[in-house]
Amino acid sequence: MQTPAPGSAAWHALLQEEIIEPERAIIDPHHHLWRNGFGFDYMADEFLADTASGHKILKSVYIEARAFYLQDGPEHLRPTGETSAIVKIAEQLAGDPDQVQIAGIVAHADLRLGDRPELLTQTLQEQLRCSKGLLRGIRHAGARDPRPEDLLISGRAPAYLYGREDFRSGLRQLAEQGLSYDTWHFHHQNEDFIELAQAVPEATIVLDHFGTPLGVGIYAGRRDEIYQKWRMDITELAKCPNVIMKLGGLAMPDNGFGWDKRAMPPSSDEIVQAQKRYYMHVLEQFGPQRCMFESNFPVDRLSVSYHVIWNAFKKMVADFSEAEKHALFYGTAERIYRLS
Repeated sequence: MQTPAPGSAAWHALLQEEIIEPERAIIDPHHHLWRNGFGFDYMADEFLADTASGHKILKSVYIEARAFYLQDGPEHLRPTGETSAIVKIAEQLAGDPDQVQIAGIVAHADLRLGDRPELLTQTLQEQLRCSKGLLRGIRHAGARDPRPEDLLISGRAPAYLYGREDFRSGLRQLAEQGLSYDTWHFHHQNEDFIELAQAVPEATIVLDHFGTPLGVGIYAGRRDEIYQKWRMDITELAKCPNVIMKLGGLAMPDNGFGWDKRAMPPSSDEIVQAQKRYYMHVLEQFGPQRCMFESNFPVDRLSVSYHVIWNAFKKMVADFSEAEKHALFYGTAERIYRLS
């Protein structure tokens, strides 16, 4: 019998866990939808299958994935095609109140248009119009690595995006509009990101995926070395009160834990054992009121199933107070993305 391919539905079916705290209300503040990403579709049906796998996922926030872009028209407005496509899916899901609701969208806009404010204003206004009230923020990620050929997701940012004055000007304009800013980058970019957060303190900035500690290519075999530097950077970053942390996204293949290459998917206990130190350090520095758990699906689906990753999150904070748990699973996301 052929072994199921890692990341496939058959592979995930090899491991089933009893759901921990099934009645705990959850907002998943970070997921994507797409056609033929990594060779598979992840649309409403697949998302519903995951969110209905046992945990009480009430709301979600869609995060831009460069999907469904317009194929023509002005370049700066093409990302609005993604927003329009997701609104249609959100409207379909809204027909059944017993399933997850896409309650917010974080779209894309090129913040380097900060030096052409009329174009950035036009982009944001069109994103607001297309979102039909769901737009909550913008993501223009800063991820860039000197050896993109080693990574599954190498990022598209130019060198030192965070330090560009046109970009910083765009971020200031975003803050003036009352929109939050999401980003993701790699661990070796944390110092640049700290400078950005300090330079634009008026912006609410959400860092996705812990600042992505890498573990493949030139970073393989250096986990403890990278962790110690990452740990110091997180401690410094926590001094920026405008930064919010998303806790998740550590099961991407580029993190180097190797689960995406195994015959069996990892259990929640394995995830806790391998990764708890990252979660606990961020929580110690930022506190639950500035943190939110995220699935990062379907990217992390390459390595772990939806119900298992949320079990791992619940196990990591089993000793936390009820108020702290509520913040991590629901309250912080509700507040930052204005979902009430």
